[in-house]
Amino acid sequence: MFLIVGLGNPGKEYDMTRHNIGFEVIDYIADKYNIQLNRVKFKGVCGEGFIEGKKVILLKPTTYMNLSGESIKAIIDFYKLEEDEIIVIYDDISLPVGKIRIREKGSAGGHNGIKSIIQHLGNDKFPRIKVGVGQPTHDLISHVLGKFSKEEIEVLRKVIPVCSDSISESLKKSVKDSMNKFNGFTID
Repeated sequence: MFLIVGLGNPGKEYDMTRHNIGFEVIDYIADKYNIQLNRVKFKGVCGEGFIEGKKVILLKPTTYMNLSGESIKAIIDFYKLEEDEIIVIYDDISLPVGKIRIREKGSAGGHNGIKSIIQHLGNDKFPRIKVGVGQPTHDLISHVLGKFSKEEIEVLRKVIPVCSDSISESLKKSVKDSMNKFNGFTID
């Protein structure tokens, strides 16, 4: 079983904000693979289904970004999952809009949601997909909580399916294969 987590903040006011790109990817995957996100459990909204013949749980934590680790830890403990059976999708300000980067492990890089996950898991050895949301031009908080422009949304409509494909590749083959195939992928 694999846990695929998209990070974000609950509530309509956060829809299509940069910090919620993880939620957007999970919604796309749920729709593509006909997985119902209809269970409120583990401090999140989740659903179970299959991707590439592998059983998956899709999770959108409802703890708010800075406490994402609480939700992930609860579900990992319940299902007795290992770190390499998790894929976390989240926003990255160091990447331009239209670019993704896949990693097998790594530091939080200043991302509070990832910091929370590392704190709750006790390590940073979980695969992740970083989705570029661009550098802030003003302050960080207003940038990540800000909405995407219409032009950025058009780019994201092309990037989100690539994120889904990278997860499929990770499940079908390996995270390394997905990294080789999709790292550096950019839509201009």
